[in-house]
Amino acid sequence: MSALRDMARALSSAWDLDNTLDLIARKTTEVMHVDSCSIYLLDPDGETLRLRASTGLARRALGRATLRVGEGMTGYAVSQNTPVYAAYAQDHLHFKKVDEAEETDFRSLLAIPLLAGEDSPAPIGALNVQTLATTHFSVAEIEVLSLIGDLAAGALARAQLYDRQQQQLAELRSLAQISEAVTSPQYLDDILDVVTEMAAQTMKAAVCSIFLLDETGQKLELRSARRASSPYRDRPPLLLGEGITGQVALTGQAVYVADVGTEPGYTSKELARSEGLISLLSVPLSVRERVIGVFNCYTDQKRVFTEEQQALFATLANQTALAIENARLVTNTAVIREMHHRIKNNLQTIAMLMQLQLPDAHRLDPRQVLETNIHRIHSIAAVHEVLSEQSFRLVDVKDVIQRITQATAASMVAPQQQRQISVQGETLLLPSRAATALALVINELVQNALEHGLKGRVNGRIDISFGRSPDQLIVIVRDDGHGLPADYRPGLGLEIVQALVDDDLRGTLKFNQYHPGTEVSIRMPRALERELT
Repeated sequence: MSALRDMARALSSAWDLDNTLDLIARKTTEVMHVDSCSIYLLDPDGETLRLRASTGLARRALGRATLRVGEGMTGYAVSQNTPVYAAYAQDHLHFKKVDEAEETDFRSLLAIPLLAGEDSPAPIGALNVQTLATTHFSVAEIEVLSLIGDLAAGALARAQLYDRQQQQLAELRSLAQISEAVTSPQYLDDILDVVTEMAAQTMKAAVCSIFLLDETGQKLELRSARRASSPYRDRPPLLLGEGITGQVALTGQAVYVADVGTEPGYTSKELARSEGLISLLSVPLSVRERVIGVFNCYTDQKRVFTEEQQALFATLANQTALAIENARLVTNTAVIREMHHRIKNNLQTIAMLMQLQLPDAHRLDPRQVLETNIHRIHSIAAVHEVLSEQSFRLVDVKDVIQRITQATAASMVAPQQQRQISVQGETLLLPSRAATALALVINELVQNALEHGLKGRVNGRIDISFGRSPDQLIVIVRDDGHGLPADYRPGLGLEIVQALVDDDLRGTLKFNQYHPGTEVSIRMPRALERELT
């Protein structure tokens, strides 16, 4: 009785679940003079008993070893709501060996259910004791262990309530952080990375990921995943309706999958196996009843999500959808400012080029001047068109030049002339300023070749090629025309080309004789590819 009083006092001061479990197991071992005391708690499914604490079993079994209600002597004690014992446990009808617990040396076993609740007590788990020597448990010993079980159940119920309260506080803190992200002036990818990280911690998940619908509304693109360095991060886009994620986006309904490895509708089983992903909770990201994406939560153990967990994840999804809309508004505002800045700079470039022509205005053909500047404006417009299609990131200069040369050929080549302009070579991605300068340079060279190199010829060809060396970006513009005259001197257009190459591209420009025709090479540092503007 003295030992029981000590145990009751100790339990009254224990609050969190793990410490309470450990204390019960140790004190029971002392009071009952046994070699092992183990505590199993019911999982949320109400059907699985999971080993949570033990003084005599292998520590690696904690949290892993399980029994079904009714399975083994311990599970049978819970199902029958009565103590179960045997001096020779392995001979008992309901004995089940838990291999990973390493309990082969124990001979006798006494198990009791743990009941909590005042009016109609319900099982929350089980407690068992085992001995190495053969022990015939007396009625008094069974009564003592039952009394310990009553003390333990009350303490465990209190500790579980305390843990739930702590979990709820953590969830509220997470929601508060996400709410703060919603109202903060951050860009979209930054917000999504914060959200997936917090969601994974809150849900105790292996991976939380966010897919967003693209501009067409037909594809889901992975935008954030907690395992940033894993293959999961490299998942290809999904079509709307494809797989579990695509179905959630299509229907707007949440989906739970106990094991993605055996789910017929799951399309990435091999990736799930390699990443160790098992259970999935997938919910839509919706704003004003419009689905904009999908929020996924994966666990690395089979898990049944409780109603509270599902409600929490749905709340996180709603907050995230608001954050995405907020970030898009911020991004759109920034894009408008960036458009204004770039258009202003390019208008200033056109004005500068026209100012360079002013000193020679008395001897210039007005029609030719107008046509030249129209082509320059088309070149800049093509850059902006590509920028708008690629969300104002890097510009595919090869694509721009293909568009420019089509417009140039349409306006400068007469119907009876057979002149071909080809664009070939590697894709060249540059920030907007360098892309605009290079587009203007190539446009000037193509116009010069059409006006002078191929002048008077019905047939002709201009080839534009893009390439790279370890240190340089290389553009070649070549025609099969008359070639450079012996007394060649660059005119105003080529002086403009030289200035753009020197100042904006930090490169070199070189004219070469080519048989037949002329070749112009532009070499620029590869550092241009890494610049931000």
